[in-house]
Amino acid sequence: MDRAEANADCRLPPGQIRTRKFPVVGETSPPPEALDLTSWRLEVGGLVASPASWSWSDFASLSWLERTVDIHCVTGWSRLGSMFRGVPLTAVLESSKPEVGARFVRFEAYSRRGHDTTLPLELALEDTWLVHEVDGEPLSPEHGFPLRTLTPSRYFYKSLKWLRRIELMADDRLGYWERESNYHNVGDPWTGDQRFTSGSLRPEDAHRFRRSRSFDRYRIQKRVFLGLDLRGWRPESKDLRELQLKNCDMRGADLRDADLRNANLSLSNLQGADLRDANAHGADLEGADLSGADLRGADLSETLLSATRFEGARTAGVRIRGATGLIGSQALFLPTDEEPEP
Repeated sequence: MDRAEANADCRLPPGQIRTRKFPVVGETSPPPEALDLTSWRLEVGGLVASPASWSWSDFASLSWLERTVDIHCVTGWSRLGSMFRGVPLTAVLESSKPEVGARFVRFEAYSRRGHDTTLPLELALEDTWLVHEVDGEPLSPEHGFPLRTLTPSRYFYKSLKWLRRIELMADDRLGYWERESNYHNVGDPWTGDQRFTSGSLRPEDAHRFRRSRSFDRYRIQKRVFLGLDLRGWRPESKDLRELQLKNCDMRGADLRDADLRNANLSLSNLQGADLRDANAHGADLEGADLSGADLRGADLSETLLSATRFEGARTAGVRIRGATGLIGSQALFLPTDEEPEP
């Protein structure tokens, strides 16, 4: 390893994989009004002395600056040395004059599903920028064009695409990912334990889940399971469609022939698991560790694979057409039509 590579490794938080790509994660397409710069508006309100409504020409008239930072996604990828162009949050809030009681800031998106996120105001004033360009080019729509927030000291779910409103508040609220996926409300990547909130089941309920002969009720409830100990699990039913098993320990699980279509196994540990002939079409495997797993004949088509690990996996006959997000260092272990990273 040369000095440059060693320095790069020192910049990776616990559990992260380096990527040169800029993976697309989360919501991918905003409503049309988000992209129409003639009618676009950025509203500033809440606990401010002077609420404001910015047009795109107002924002474009500011003095844009460049900022090069490392960004870290909760799914496990890190992109080092990303150059963004925009303005610090302070430049937008200056004229609105935050009130003394403002302690938190909420960012709201042009979003069909009500995407938002919050931060302590003190942190946001130090670290948050509003950016329009990355690496010398305007953001693509799936990355937040025309304007997104950037808070590099936190996992990337705290950086909001398609910004439409900034609201200053006295009290905190959970953002979209914290409400819907139990992501940690702080999200500091360097602690190594702020991806999710703590486990979601009492021991007796976890035992009942492991022994279930049908998982239909969990699908109907859309239950999200976090941090379950499923080591060596041999489910009595192979119908695991749409189950939400995030950050679970599934090492050595027997999932041969399992139906995992549209399941969410993000950040779960599947080292050495038997997934021969499993159907995981459309599953979310972001950040999952499949090192040493037996994937022979498995269907991984249309899956999400950003920061998924495959070292030592047995992959003969695996199907991967339409899978997205595969990081170049992991493409070496899989048959793929994606162009590997340089």
